[in-house]
Amino acid sequence: MGLNIAVGVLVDAEDDDYTEMVRADFVAVGELLVRVGARPWTEPDLDDGEAAEFEAWGYSGLHTVRRLAVHLAAAGRLPEPLGTSRRAADDPLLNQVYEALPSDPPGPFDHLVHHSDCEGYYVPIEFDHVIVDKAVPGGYLGSSVRLLAETRRLAEALGLPEDLDPDSEEVFDAADAEEPAAEGWQRYGVESYVCLQLLRAARLSVSTGAAIAFT
Repeated sequence: MGLNIAVGVLVDAEDDDYTEMVRADFVAVGELLVRVGARPWTEPDLDDGEAAEFEAWGYSGLHTVRRLAVHLAAAGRLPEPLGTSRRAADDPLLNQVYEALPSDPPGPFDHLVHHSDCEGYYVPIEFDHVIVDKAVPGGYLGSSVRLLAETRRLAEALGLPEDLDPDSEEVFDAADAEEPAAEGWQRYGVESYVCLQLLRAARLSVSTGAAIAFT
C-alpha cells in the first residue's frame, strides 16, 4: 500500500462507514479551527470533475521531499541526492526535525514536514503555525495555503517548472533513473515527482476550498 493524496475525498465515496468517519473528522477539524482562532471552514460539496487523487511515490517519496526541505532550511542549499542505496527516512537531520514540535516562529517548511505520512488533513485556510492536536487524525493539521507556498519554494530551489506534468515521460525517466542526473531538477527525480504532485493537490485545495486528505 502507498500514500494517497486526495482532494474531494468524499466525492464518489461508496463505503458508508468511511464516509461517516471522514465527515466526523471534518467536524472535528472545523471545531479545532474555531478553538484556535482560525477562520471557520467546512468541506464543500464538490462535483465529480473537481475532485482528484495524486500519487506520492509511496510513503518513501514524501520523506525524500521532506529531507530536501529540512536541509534547505538548515544550510540554505539542497543536500546531495540519495542514490539507490540510502533511505530518506534514515537521514539524521530529518529525524531530528521529526522528533521536534513545529518551531516558533514557524520554519520555512513546517507545514510540509510536520504532518503524518499516512493520515490527516490540510485545509485551505491561512494560518502560520501547524496545529498540533490529538483531536485530528495524525495529530497535525496543516494549511494547504502554506503547503502551496512551501512546495513552491522547494520547486524554485530545485529549478523545477511548476507547470511540468508529473506524469510526463521526462519526469518518470528522472524518477526511475538508477543514477541521478548531473544537474538540474533531474538530479532529484523522485523528489521532483512528489513535489509536483503536492503542488497540484495544494492548488486544487485552495481553488475548490476542499481539504487535502492523506489516506
